[in-house]
Amino acid sequence: MELSDSVGHKNGRQRKNTANLQIENMKDRELEGSGPEVEEEAEGLLQGFDSEDRRPAKVRPGLRKELGNILLLLFLYVLQGIPLGLAGSIPLIMQSKSVSYKDQAFFSFVFWPFSLKLLWAPLVDALYFSRFGRRKSWLVPTQYLLGLFMIYLSVTVDSLLQSDDSHGPDVVTLTAVFFMLSFLAATQDIAVDGWALTMLSRENVGYASTCNSVGQTAGYFLGNVLFLALESANFCNQYLRNEPKDTGLVTLSDFLFYGGVVFLISTTLVAIFKRESERGQGKKRAKETQGVLETYKLLFSIIKLPTVLSFCALLLTAKMGFSAADAVTGLKLVEAGVPKEKLALLAVPMVPLQILLPLIISKYTAGPRPLDIFYKAFPFRLLIGLGYALLVWWTPSVKTEEGFPMYYYLLVLFSYALHQVALYSMYVACMAFHAKVSDPLIGGTYMTLLNTVTNLGGNWPSTVALWLVDPLTSKECQGAAGQTCGSLDEAALCAKEGGACVTTLDGYYVESVVCVVIGLVWWLWLGKRMRRLQEESPAAWRCKISQ
Repeated sequence: MELSDSVGHKNGRQRKNTANLQIENMKDRELEGSGPEVEEEAEGLLQGFDSEDRRPAKVRPGLRKELGNILLLLFLYVLQGIPLGLAGSIPLIMQSKSVSYKDQAFFSFVFWPFSLKLLWAPLVDALYFSRFGRRKSWLVPTQYLLGLFMIYLSVTVDSLLQSDDSHGPDVVTLTAVFFMLSFLAATQDIAVDGWALTMLSRENVGYASTCNSVGQTAGYFLGNVLFLALESANFCNQYLRNEPKDTGLVTLSDFLFYGGVVFLISTTLVAIFKRESERGQGKKRAKETQGVLETYKLLFSIIKLPTVLSFCALLLTAKMGFSAADAVTGLKLVEAGVPKEKLALLAVPMVPLQILLPLIISKYTAGPRPLDIFYKAFPFRLLIGLGYALLVWWTPSVKTEEGFPMYYYLLVLFSYALHQVALYSMYVACMAFHAKVSDPLIGGTYMTLLNTVTNLGGNWPSTVALWLVDPLTSKECQGAAGQTCGSLDEAALCAKEGGACVTTLDGYYVESVVCVVIGLVWWLWLGKRMRRLQEESPAAWRCKISQ
């Protein structure tokens, strides 16, 4: 279920974990590795080493001297997480307005840009206005656009989400606008990741990963968990007010407006007062363009390797068995009456677990066969998917006039924790294998490619799972003879004739069983093939360019 994932598509939300952050930093070093800046830095290092023999070494800048840069990076990552959190809250809001699952599937494309950003990352890295700054050339316009889109949404979002008997929320426009927000946030992420490598000294560059993890997590928390809590009238009346009101402390339009203003003001301040390093700006643009072309050729040469091609095919299909549990379960709980803000708040206790799990699991994936952990955790995660289906089936019978009892939320939290154990076991094992097979001469680009395919392998099954819920659901009109409920018009006609559409077979349960069957077949057949890839020689994973 991954309550924040199922409705916010964390795979799409892309809140990076430690392994992902290291890969992103390696990616930027690789993309910059053939560029003029790195050549100059290498020359500077050689000169520095040579000069150390002649005069006392200079004192490296301490953390305090770079505290301002670290805080700026942290703030930029917080800004990045806010639109992602808002995008993750929209499916919950739409589900409370009874949109179709096809509409939810359509909106899920919003979460794809972070899984595809490798396609335009070389362009962001190489094309810029040297007088303005390599990273600011992309950071400033993207953040301005983010702010303007959020202000535009603050004016229109209420009408876009409005639903009545004649029509529901404008899902197409919502998807288009939030897709652009996600695309801009992904582009901003590329720029900030690259800027971090030059903004901080070599001594402190490791703090970039911390800023990324903490900042993006905090931003997502603000845009998703905190917003859903403060937007909920029930939550505010129960915990924050003495006198109950019909609305929460904030509305979506207010949150978007003030968030957009923060984007515009902070971006203006960065554009005016923050300067970039001028290293490498004297080199010719032709070399930079050549570096872009070389990067794309490098990616293509990696994909052509038979071992990589087989591995990518396995990565793109491995998560089909989990798609119903990951993408639909949280929405089904909201449909059953579980308050969306309480589902979001359940993600908070999971943060310490999400930090500790990679550290614990990495001890078992450090050997020569990390995918063995992936293979062992696979059926366990499939069983959790069936457990989620039982949880959704049981939920309506637990609901009372006062809501849901505490033991229900504890059970949901426990099932969520079990899901995290299985998910991170597979994730860390996969990342460890990426590190093991990646050609060290082109490690950043190699690992980023595999990581991108891994993320995409989680996004497309989720979209398909959401899309198929409605076609697999069967309803009949009770109380009105001769009427059916095959479409919204037929359902409206059923209600007009005095009947009511009753679900006789929920497509979610059909999907849950079918996905588990598909997952078991994959595990028994293709899972063993994935394990055999560990037996391939290192030469089978090296591309010709590096040989």
